[in-house]
Amino acid sequence: MSRFVDSFMEKLIAKNPGEPEFHQAVREVVESVMPIVESTPRYKQGKILERIVEPERVIMFRVPWQDDKGQIHIDRGFRVEMNSAIGPYKGGLRFHPTVYLGLVKFLAFEQVFKNSLTTLPMGGAKGGSDFDPKGKSDDEVMRFCQSFMSEMFRHIGPHTDVPAGDIGVGSREIGFLFGQYKRLTNEFTGVLTGKKLGWGGSLIRPEATGYGATYFAQEMLATRFDTFQGKTVTVSGAGNVAQYTVEKVNQLGGKCVTLSDSDGTIVDMDGINDEKLAWVMDLKNVRRGRIREYADHFKGAKYLAGQRPWSVPCQVAFPSATQNEITEDDARTLVKNGCICVSEGANMPTVPAGVDVFLEAKILYGPGKAANAGGVATSGLEMAQNAMHVNWIRDEVDERLKDIMTAIHEACVTYGKDGDFVDYVKGANVAGFVKVADAMIDQGLV
Repeated sequence: MSRFVDSFMEKLIAKNPGEPEFHQAVREVVESVMPIVESTPRYKQGKILERIVEPERVIMFRVPWQDDKGQIHIDRGFRVEMNSAIGPYKGGLRFHPTVYLGLVKFLAFEQVFKNSLTTLPMGGAKGGSDFDPKGKSDDEVMRFCQSFMSEMFRHIGPHTDVPAGDIGVGSREIGFLFGQYKRLTNEFTGVLTGKKLGWGGSLIRPEATGYGATYFAQEMLATRFDTFQGKTVTVSGAGNVAQYTVEKVNQLGGKCVTLSDSDGTIVDMDGINDEKLAWVMDLKNVRRGRIREYADHFKGAKYLAGQRPWSVPCQVAFPSATQNEITEDDARTLVKNGCICVSEGANMPTVPAGVDVFLEAKILYGPGKAANAGGVATSGLEMAQNAMHVNWIRDEVDERLKDIMTAIHEACVTYGKDGDFVDYVKGANVAGFVKVADAMIDQGLV
């Protein structure tokens, strides 16, 4: 079987050179689903694998904007509309200097399977720009967002493509993007998710990815008759995903001891309680400061400059920052230090060799496309509310989110169970693939 995988990957890499993240994401899926493809004639004859790795549409465009000093800047915008077999394209926008076509293709490809797993009718897409909102004034961010949307609006719509936020795109950016979309189209529709509550947003949306990753970990622990009670938990990142992971873990009886950003990690062995978390939320969401300030403010906390949290002993880990943040050595360190559960809040945060370490150790390992699907699931719920022009109460959205994460876990178990062990990587990939593949077959050669 590996011969088929290698042959497929050789052709894909030759056709898509210089896109290592995309290659990595495709290989992981192909390795899981190749046995099903080879044993299912309609998938093989319909060239489903060859079609599913090819985006339906790629949009790349110039984004000119002016800073507060009148200087002109040119950034590049992207939207990769990967697959619409089960619904309109859905996926976030990322504003970060690392954004390039290969990264967006990887994110869009992952999104297809993640959205499939949610049980909601959503295709997969991703987009963004190499623009860096860090250090920019609100006016500069507004001018960039307006320029970006002046091109993007042609390609999106409530029944076509519904973007959301991702790294660097919070409620501020969504507001500026939506305002320009409304201005250009002369209509108020649910074309962007992640909006503020007062004008079409959903309760639980900022919390969704962090809550969802925690609910998924809770389901994984339950398969071994275990809970968060008394567990030491490490979390990377300090944005929405990390913040609300900490909040939910606290509610479930665990103790989070780390947060991080691109500069380093804070370690607080007393635990990041709700009071400390509120301070972090103000630091990151309002003051837009750096996480090192936490160690200056709270006694007993220490700051590890230039380090990630994975050397800190824990029972549960939530990588919630960015791709490839857990190396093979990090994975070995986590297992050696007693980690029994990893639930990925970020997209593809563990390198392939690190995934192998987790699977060999037979720990509970929830890959991003399953564990962090809560964000896009609640985006889908926001779309539903927008379409009906209603707002559900907080408990209703939270309950729907929990039900979706439970359903995703069940699908992973169905397709990934091997004796007493559940291979959640295989389970998530196969469950997501089968739904999309069957829809593609049903819709003909398009």
